[in-house]
Amino acid sequence: MSKKLWGSVLSVVGIINGLLLLIWINRLYYSVVVAKIHQGHFHEALTVRIVFALLAWLALSAGAIWAASLYGFLKNREWAWFWGLLAATLQILAGFFPFIPSASVHIFAKTFIIFWIALAMWFVMMRFGKVPARALWISFLAGLAYIFSFIDGVGTIARYWLYAKKFSYAIYGLTQMVNWWAAAGFVVFIMALTKVKKWAIPLGIFTTSLSMLVGYPLGIADAIRIGRFSLFLIAPITSTLILLLILLFLREEELV
Repeated sequence: MSKKLWGSVLSVVGIINGLLLLIWINRLYYSVVVAKIHQGHFHEALTVRIVFALLAWLALSAGAIWAASLYGFLKNREWAWFWGLLAATLQILAGFFPFIPSASVHIFAKTFIIFWIALAMWFVMMRFGKVPARALWISFLAGLAYIFSFIDGVGTIARYWLYAKKFSYAIYGLTQMVNWWAAAGFVVFIMALTKVKKWAIPLGIFTTSLSMLVGYPLGIADAIRIGRFSLFLIAPITSTLILLLILLFLREEELV
């Protein structure tokens, strides 16, 4: 099959995935919220109500971006893969995250199926764009940091509501949105790096530094509270690795 045909088929699949995500997130919403309430985890129920709505917005937006990508592939436009890559990046998150709160109440999230489909499509779009191997694997790590940073932003919502009365835990509220800024920054970094843009380097340094500046204090504070390693530390640790790769392997003269 030609790139035009493959790209068109995948774009249609992406559009359908956007609708399926909306339907499946909608079905999960009530069941997960009620289950969290029955567990006595009211703070987590509130978090699900906020985050599932956000994920549905991302899912629908990604479906619309796939429509633009479909047009591009049908018209043999060079930029079609780029927009498909962006759509797949958004659907990876929208498909993956509902699995976490759903699994905690023993409900299988069908959105996890979309996650695997979107991940496969992400690599196909990379291939269509002939992205250099070095940029591809740094982008893959940035994709992990993107997901971890988003999860950190979600986790701080729940913990802030649970521990808001204790002044020493205000850090959950103070850092929440910054984690999501970092997640958004990683998405833009991935797109810039795959287009081999020079400004990917300063953007990557900024985004990884932001993740580290917010992640390490948050993770250390949480580790002190729980008395063990905090999962909040995964995002800044991953960001540290990405920053080292940027400094060691990316060269401005190789970018445009």
